[in-house]
Amino acid sequence: MKPDLKFIISGGGTGGHIFPAIAIADALKRKLPHAHILFVGAKGRMEMEKVPAAGYQITGLWISGLQRRITTQNLLFPIKVISAYIKARSIIHIFKPDAVIGVGGYASGPTLRAAISMKIPTIIQEQNSYPGITNKILASGVKKICVAYEGMDKYFPAARTVITGNPVRSDISDLKNKRTKALQFFGLQPEMPTLLVIGGSLGARTINESILNSLSMLTAGGLQVIWQTGNAFAGIAAGALDNDAHPAIRTFAFITRMDMAYAAADMIVSRAGAIAISELCLVGKPAILVPSPNVAEDHQTKNAMALAEKNAALLVRDNVAFAELGKQIITLANDTLLKQQLSANIIQLAFPDAADRIADEIIGCLKPIQHKSK
Repeated sequence: MKPDLKFIISGGGTGGHIFPAIAIADALKRKLPHAHILFVGAKGRMEMEKVPAAGYQITGLWISGLQRRITTQNLLFPIKVISAYIKARSIIHIFKPDAVIGVGGYASGPTLRAAISMKIPTIIQEQNSYPGITNKILASGVKKICVAYEGMDKYFPAARTVITGNPVRSDISDLKNKRTKALQFFGLQPEMPTLLVIGGSLGARTINESILNSLSMLTAGGLQVIWQTGNAFAGIAAGALDNDAHPAIRTFAFITRMDMAYAAADMIVSRAGAIAISELCLVGKPAILVPSPNVAEDHQTKNAMALAEKNAALLVRDNVAFAELGKQIITLANDTLLKQQLSANIIQLAFPDAADRIADEIIGCLKPIQHKSK
């Protein structure tokens, strides 16, 4: 295989797209140490900061999504799409990649469309259980579609669809024997069951308000809580705990050591983003999912249902969470058999080597001449 292989990885917009993209790049570099990797993102989005911080070069396209209401941005959308497509073709022409990988996000569509038109091998990494419109359109022209859920051949050509799982952060891949250290890290008691509440890196208002409404119930139920609130809710949560009534509640605007949080937890409440679910599968703890209704094509509800239908997690819908989430937490805390069943079922859905699987599929799509020995 030639030593100077080049890859473009395109997408971003959220951590849920950016982290898998970086994990795939890392896996490619492990397998092909001399490979050159260029990221293509959307100008002004978080990938333009996070990707260079991970040690990779990135260039940006002038592209954004459609708004749900009539705005000036929507009027500019067709112009942005054309501009991004022309820029993507120029980037590909200059960089000359051997393969182009799309991970979702605004930049992914025009970049992959350009690569397909230029006869470059292309690969999609679809993270959700229900694909977005862009990936469904692109699927007919790509070499491989790497997915995280069974049954995705309903949306993609079966012969080119392979289950690889979603890449997750490496520090949560092995949590064995970390619980004691993790409880000490958070200043919690080993004899008390621990609930971890995470609403994504920015928090989730419904989950936060539901937990706030249930604090007395959770404390009375003998639970201690690690609660990631997000910045916007941090002050409200801290104010509610400004007394001795809830000594076993720990709030954080953002948890930097998620490995410790997962290791300490006996149960988890979470949103249902694709990467969050992939982490939960790997962690293998009983989980209650509260999917956000405010995402494209209701991805999170479909992700959560894919687990709930396998008895691998409980599902509480966003519109009933304020009244029901606390009750569900207490019910689960007191049902040892259900906890065991959920844990056993969710861990069966894990793909600890997802990034390596995806990298192997990418390498397998390279033109035959690149597989010949020197």
